Amino acid sequence: MKFLVCGGAGYIGSHMVRYLLRQGHEVVVYDDLSTGHRESVPAEGLVIGDIGDGTALGQLFAQHRFDAVMHFCALSLVGESVSKPYLYYTNNVARTLVLLEAMRTAGVDRLVFSSTAAVFGNPQTPLITEEHPTTPINPYGQSKLMVEKILGDAANAYGLRSVALRYFNAAGADPSGEIGEAHSPETHLIPNVLRSLLGQGPELKVFGSDYATRDGTCVRDYVHVNDLASAHLKAVEFMLDHEGAHIFNLGNGEGFSVREVIAAAERVTGQEVSYDMVARRPGDPPTLVASGQRARELLGWQPEFSRLDDILASAWDWHTKPAY
Repeated sequence: MKFLVCGGAGYIGSHMVRYLLRQGHEVVVYDDLSTGHRESVPAEGLVIGDIGDGTALGQLFAQHRFDAVMHFCALSLVGESVSKPYLYYTNNVARTLVLLEAMRTAGVDRLVFSSTAAVFGNPQTPLITEEHPTTPINPYGQSKLMVEKILGDAANAYGLRSVALRYFNAAGADPSGEIGEAHSPETHLIPNVLRSLLGQGPELKVFGSDYATRDGTCVRDYVHVNDLASAHLKAVEFMLDHEGAHIFNLGNGEGFSVREVIAAAERVTGQEVSYDMVARRPGDPPTLVASGQRARELLGWQPEFSRLDDILASAWDWHTKPAY
Protein backbone atom coordinates (compact mmCIF):
# COMPACT_ATOMS: atom_id res chain seq x y z
CA MET A 1 0.00 0.00 0.00
CA LYS A 2 0.96 3.65 -0.27
CA PHE A 3 0.83 5.78 2.87
CA LEU A 4 1.01 9.46 3.67
CA VAL A 5 2.62 9.83 7.09
CA CYS A 6 2.00 13.32 8.48
CA GLY A 7 4.53 14.14 11.16
CA GLY A 8 6.72 11.30 9.93
CA ALA A 9 9.98 12.99 10.98
CA GLY A 10 9.04 12.95 14.67
CA TYR A 11 9.78 10.30 17.25
CA ILE A 12 6.87 7.92 16.70
CA GLY A 13 6.34 8.97 13.08
CA SER A 14 9.90 8.15 12.01
CA HIS A 15 9.66 4.70 13.57
CA MET A 16 6.37 4.24 11.72
CA VAL A 17 8.04 5.13 8.43
CA ARG A 18 10.85 2.61 9.02
CA TYR A 19 8.34 -0.06 9.94
CA LEU A 20 6.24 0.50 6.81
CA LEU A 21 9.26 0.44 4.52
CA ARG A 22 10.45 -2.82 6.05
CA GLN A 23 7.01 -4.30 5.38
CA GLY A 24 7.36 -3.39 1.70
CA HIS A 25 4.98 -0.42 1.62
CA GLU A 26 5.50 2.92 -0.13
CA VAL A 27 5.68 6.01 2.08
CA VAL A 28 5.55 9.77 1.62
CA VAL A 29 6.44 11.81 4.72
CA TYR A 30 4.83 15.22 5.21
CA ASP A 31 6.39 17.27 8.02
CA ASP A 32 7.15 20.92 8.73
CA LEU A 33 10.27 19.89 10.72
CA SER A 34 9.29 22.20 13.59
CA THR A 35 9.96 19.38 16.05
CA GLY A 36 10.87 16.51 13.72
CA HIS A 37 14.32 15.64 12.41
CA ARG A 38 15.17 15.63 8.72
CA GLU A 39 17.83 12.96 9.22
CA SER A 40 15.29 10.53 10.71
CA VAL A 41 13.53 9.86 7.40
CA PRO A 42 14.65 8.97 3.87
CA ALA A 43 15.33 12.24 2.02
CA GLU A 44 13.67 11.04 -1.17
CA GLY A 45 10.36 10.48 0.59
CA LEU A 46 10.17 13.77 2.52
CA VAL A 47 7.85 16.63 1.60
CA ILE A 48 8.25 19.68 3.84
CA GLY A 49 4.92 21.30 4.57
CA ASP A 50 2.25 22.25 7.10
CA ILE A 51 -0.96 20.21 7.48
CA GLY A 52 -2.74 23.53 7.88
CA ASP A 53 -1.82 24.45 4.29
CA GLY A 54 -4.78 23.24 2.27
CA THR A 55 -3.26 24.27 -1.06
CA ALA A 56 -0.07 22.30 -0.47
CA LEU A 57 -2.04 19.28 0.69
CA GLY A 58 -4.26 19.48 -2.37
CA GLN A 59 -1.21 19.40 -4.62
CA LEU A 60 0.24 16.47 -2.70
CA PHE A 61 -2.96 14.43 -2.96
CA ALA A 62 -3.14 15.25 -6.67
CA GLN A 63 0.36 13.83 -7.17
CA HIS A 64 -0.17 10.58 -5.26
CA ARG A 65 -2.89 8.03 -4.77
CA PHE A 66 -2.72 7.17 -1.07
CA ASP A 67 -4.42 4.14 0.43
CA ALA A 68 -4.39 5.67 3.90
CA VAL A 69 -3.10 8.59 5.96
CA MET A 70 -1.37 8.36 9.32
CA HIS A 71 -1.58 11.56 11.35
CA PHE A 72 1.12 12.15 14.00
CA CYS A 73 1.28 15.96 13.83
CA ALA A 74 0.59 17.60 17.18
CA LEU A 75 1.89 19.84 19.89
CA SER A 76 2.04 17.67 23.01
CA LEU A 77 3.46 19.52 26.03
CA VAL A 78 0.82 19.52 28.74
CA GLY A 79 2.14 22.55 30.61
CA GLU A 80 2.47 24.59 27.44
CA SER A 81 -1.09 23.68 26.47
CA VAL A 82 -2.33 25.21 29.73
CA SER A 83 -0.48 28.49 29.15
CA LYS A 84 -1.13 28.61 25.37
CA PRO A 85 -4.50 26.92 24.75
CA TYR A 86 -5.24 28.82 21.51
CA LEU A 87 -1.99 27.51 20.04
CA TYR A 88 -2.96 23.93 20.86
CA TYR A 89 -6.50 24.16 19.54
CA THR A 90 -5.24 25.81 16.35
CA ASN A 91 -2.49 23.30 15.75
CA ASN A 92 -4.11 20.08 16.95
CA VAL A 93 -7.74 20.68 15.94
CA ALA A 94 -8.04 23.36 13.27
CA ARG A 95 -5.11 22.08 11.21
CA THR A 96 -6.43 18.53 11.46
CA LEU A 97 -9.67 19.78 9.92
CA VAL A 98 -7.68 21.12 6.96
CA LEU A 99 -6.09 17.69 6.51
CA LEU A 100 -9.45 15.93 6.75
CA GLU A 101 -10.99 18.23 4.17
CA ALA A 102 -8.06 17.62 1.80
CA MET A 103 -8.53 13.88 2.25
CA ARG A 104 -12.26 14.14 1.51
CA THR A 105 -11.63 16.19 -1.63
CA ALA A 106 -9.09 13.63 -2.82
CA GLY A 107 -11.29 10.66 -2.01
CA VAL A 108 -8.92 9.16 0.59
CA ASP A 109 -11.12 7.54 3.20
CA ARG A 110 -8.81 5.85 5.74
CA LEU A 111 -7.05 7.63 8.61
CA VAL A 112 -5.08 6.44 11.63
CA PHE A 113 -5.00 9.20 14.24
CA SER A 114 -2.42 9.53 17.00
CA SER A 115 -4.43 10.15 20.17
CA THR A 116 -3.38 9.99 23.80
CA ALA A 117 -4.17 8.74 27.29
CA ALA A 118 -4.54 12.41 28.23
CA VAL A 119 -8.14 12.23 26.99
CA PHE A 120 -9.05 10.32 30.17
CA GLY A 121 -7.96 12.90 32.73
CA ASN A 122 -7.65 11.55 36.26
CA PRO A 123 -8.16 7.77 36.19
CA GLN A 124 -11.15 6.32 38.02
CA THR A 125 -10.08 2.66 37.72
CA PRO A 126 -6.68 0.90 38.07
CA LEU A 127 -6.84 -0.46 34.51
CA ILE A 128 -8.14 1.94 31.87
CA THR A 129 -10.35 0.54 29.10
CA GLU A 130 -11.79 2.39 26.12
CA GLU A 131 -15.05 2.83 28.06
CA HIS A 132 -13.36 4.83 30.82
CA PRO A 133 -14.87 8.35 31.09
CA THR A 134 -13.06 10.97 29.01
CA THR A 135 -12.63 14.10 31.12
CA PRO A 136 -9.36 15.76 30.04
CA ILE A 137 -7.77 18.09 32.57
CA ASN A 138 -5.67 20.13 30.12
CA PRO A 139 -6.07 21.64 26.63
CA TYR A 140 -3.71 19.07 25.10
CA GLY A 141 -5.97 16.17 26.10
CA GLN A 142 -9.04 18.21 25.21
CA SER A 143 -7.69 18.91 21.72
CA LYS A 144 -7.11 15.21 21.06
CA LEU A 145 -10.58 14.31 22.32
CA MET A 146 -12.08 16.96 20.05
CA VAL A 147 -10.48 15.30 17.04
CA GLU A 148 -11.79 11.90 18.13
CA LYS A 149 -15.30 13.37 18.18
CA ILE A 150 -14.76 14.99 14.77
CA LEU A 151 -13.73 11.62 13.35
CA GLY A 152 -16.99 10.13 14.61
CA ASP A 153 -18.96 12.89 12.89
CA ALA A 154 -16.91 12.45 9.71
CA ALA A 155 -17.72 8.75 9.64
CA ASN A 156 -21.43 9.52 9.77
CA ALA A 157 -21.36 12.40 7.30
CA TYR A 158 -18.69 11.41 4.77
CA GLY A 159 -18.00 7.72 5.30
CA LEU A 160 -14.48 8.35 6.59
CA ARG A 161 -12.99 5.25 8.13
CA SER A 162 -10.70 6.00 11.06
CA VAL A 163 -8.90 4.46 13.98
CA ALA A 164 -7.79 6.64 16.90
CA LEU A 165 -4.99 5.03 18.91
CA ARG A 166 -4.67 6.27 22.46
CA TYR A 167 -1.04 5.90 23.48
CA PHE A 168 0.07 5.67 27.04
CA ASN A 169 3.88 6.08 27.33
CA ALA A 170 5.81 5.54 24.10
CA ALA A 171 9.38 4.47 24.83
CA GLY A 172 12.45 2.80 23.41
CA ALA A 173 14.20 3.03 20.06
CA ASP A 174 14.47 1.09 16.82
CA PRO A 175 16.69 -2.00 17.33
CA SER A 176 18.90 -0.78 14.48
CA GLY A 177 20.05 2.03 16.78
CA GLU A 178 19.69 4.50 13.90
CA ILE A 179 16.74 6.49 15.28
CA GLY A 180 15.41 7.11 18.77
CA GLU A 181 13.76 9.62 21.06
CA ALA A 182 15.07 13.18 20.84
CA HIS A 183 12.69 15.87 22.02
CA SER A 184 13.51 19.45 22.90
CA PRO A 185 12.66 19.97 25.67
CA GLU A 186 12.72 16.33 26.78
CA THR A 187 9.93 15.62 29.26
CA HIS A 188 9.78 11.82 29.22
CA LEU A 189 11.21 9.77 32.07
CA ILE A 190 13.22 7.08 30.26
CA PRO A 191 15.29 9.37 28.01
CA ASN A 192 15.84 11.75 30.91
CA VAL A 193 17.15 8.91 33.09
CA LEU A 194 19.54 7.79 30.35
CA ARG A 195 20.64 11.31 29.48
CA SER A 196 21.43 11.97 33.13
CA LEU A 197 23.75 8.96 33.12
CA LEU A 198 25.52 10.34 30.05
CA GLY A 199 25.76 13.86 31.45
CA GLN A 200 23.68 15.15 28.56
CA GLY A 201 20.75 16.60 30.47
CA PRO A 202 19.80 18.33 33.68
CA GLU A 203 19.99 16.54 37.00
CA LEU A 204 17.26 13.93 37.23
CA LYS A 205 14.29 14.79 39.42
CA VAL A 206 11.62 12.42 40.73
CA PHE A 207 8.39 14.24 41.43
CA GLY A 208 6.72 12.85 44.53
CA SER A 209 7.39 9.89 46.83
CA ASP A 210 4.09 9.82 48.71
CA TYR A 211 1.64 8.51 46.12
CA ALA A 212 -0.67 5.62 46.97
CA THR A 213 1.42 3.17 44.93
CA ARG A 214 3.63 0.23 45.88
CA ASP A 215 6.72 2.41 46.39
CA GLY A 216 5.27 5.91 46.60
CA THR A 217 6.20 7.01 43.07
CA CYS A 218 3.93 7.33 40.04
CA VAL A 219 3.14 4.22 38.00
CA ARG A 220 2.96 4.35 34.21
CA ASP A 221 2.45 1.96 31.29
CA TYR A 222 5.36 1.89 28.80
CA VAL A 223 4.97 0.68 25.20
CA HIS A 224 7.85 0.24 22.79
CA VAL A 225 7.65 2.62 19.86
CA ASN A 226 7.96 -0.21 17.32
CA ASP A 227 4.99 -1.95 18.94
CA LEU A 228 3.03 1.28 18.43
CA ALA A 229 4.06 1.20 14.77
CA SER A 230 2.83 -2.37 14.34
CA ALA A 231 -0.52 -1.36 15.85
CA HIS A 232 -0.89 1.42 13.26
CA LEU A 233 -0.44 -0.95 10.36
CA LYS A 234 -2.88 -3.42 11.91
CA ALA A 235 -5.34 -0.51 12.28
CA VAL A 236 -5.17 0.13 8.53
CA GLU A 237 -5.75 -3.56 7.83
CA PHE A 238 -8.72 -3.45 10.23
CA MET A 239 -10.26 -0.56 8.29
CA LEU A 240 -10.21 -2.55 5.08
CA ASP A 241 -13.11 -4.58 6.48
CA HIS A 242 -14.65 -2.18 9.02
CA GLU A 243 -16.46 1.07 8.41
CA GLY A 244 -16.86 3.85 10.94
CA ALA A 245 -14.68 5.49 13.60
CA HIS A 246 -12.91 3.19 16.05
CA ILE A 247 -10.83 3.78 19.18
CA PHE A 248 -8.22 1.56 20.81
CA ASN A 249 -5.98 1.96 23.86
CA LEU A 250 -2.37 0.92 23.36
CA GLY A 251 -0.57 -0.23 26.46
CA ASN A 252 1.20 -3.22 27.93
CA GLY A 253 -1.41 -3.56 30.65
CA GLU A 254 1.36 -3.51 33.25
CA GLY A 255 2.55 -0.44 35.10
CA PHE A 256 6.02 0.39 36.34
CA SER A 257 6.82 2.95 39.00
CA VAL A 258 9.42 5.68 38.57
CA ARG A 259 11.69 3.86 41.01
CA GLU A 260 11.25 0.62 39.03
CA VAL A 261 12.22 2.40 35.81
CA ILE A 262 15.34 3.75 37.51
CA ALA A 263 16.20 0.26 38.82
CA ALA A 264 15.77 -1.18 35.32
CA ALA A 265 18.06 1.51 33.90
CA GLU A 266 20.69 0.56 36.45
CA ARG A 267 20.43 -3.11 35.46
CA VAL A 268 20.68 -2.33 31.75
CA THR A 269 23.54 0.19 31.96
CA GLY A 270 25.45 -1.15 34.95
CA GLN A 271 25.53 2.38 36.38
CA GLU A 272 23.98 3.96 39.42
CA VAL A 273 21.34 6.59 38.71
CA SER A 274 21.51 9.73 40.85
CA TYR A 275 18.37 11.76 41.34
CA ASP A 276 16.73 14.32 43.56
CA MET A 277 13.36 13.54 45.15
CA VAL A 278 11.23 16.67 44.92
CA ALA A 279 7.62 17.64 45.50
CA ARG A 280 4.75 16.33 43.40
CA ARG A 281 3.78 18.10 40.20
CA PRO A 282 0.17 19.33 40.06
CA GLY A 283 -2.07 17.07 38.00
CA ASP A 284 0.07 13.91 38.04
CA PRO A 285 -2.25 10.95 38.76
CA PRO A 286 -0.76 8.14 40.85
CA THR A 287 -1.36 5.42 38.25
CA LEU A 288 -2.00 5.33 34.51
CA VAL A 289 -2.16 1.83 33.06
CA ALA A 290 -4.00 0.78 29.93
CA SER A 291 -5.97 -2.27 29.09
CA GLY A 292 -4.86 -3.27 25.60
CA GLN A 293 -7.37 -6.11 25.45
CA ARG A 294 -9.53 -4.61 22.70
CA ALA A 295 -6.51 -4.01 20.47
CA ARG A 296 -5.38 -7.58 21.02
CA GLU A 297 -8.79 -9.05 20.27
CA LEU A 298 -9.90 -6.89 17.33
CA LEU A 299 -6.60 -5.80 15.76
CA GLY A 300 -4.64 -8.93 16.55
CA TRP A 301 -1.97 -6.70 18.08
CA GLN A 302 0.61 -8.26 20.35
CA PRO A 303 3.48 -6.18 21.76
CA GLU A 304 6.88 -7.69 21.00
CA PHE A 305 8.72 -5.72 23.68
CA SER A 306 6.86 -6.62 26.86
CA ARG A 307 9.82 -6.42 29.29
CA LEU A 308 10.82 -3.02 30.66
CA ASP A 309 14.51 -3.97 30.52
CA ASP A 310 14.25 -4.67 26.77
CA ILE A 311 12.58 -1.31 26.15
CA LEU A 312 15.30 0.47 28.11
CA ALA A 313 18.08 -1.51 26.42
CA SER A 314 16.91 -0.39 22.98
CA ALA A 315 16.83 3.23 24.13
CA TRP A 316 20.26 2.96 25.76
CA ASP A 317 21.75 1.48 22.58
CA TRP A 318 20.58 4.51 20.63
CA HIS A 319 21.59 7.09 23.24
CA THR A 320 25.14 5.69 23.31
CA LYS A 321 25.64 5.77 19.54
CA PRO A 322 28.43 8.18 18.54
CA ALA A 323 26.06 10.04 16.19
CA TYR A 324 23.74 10.85 19.07
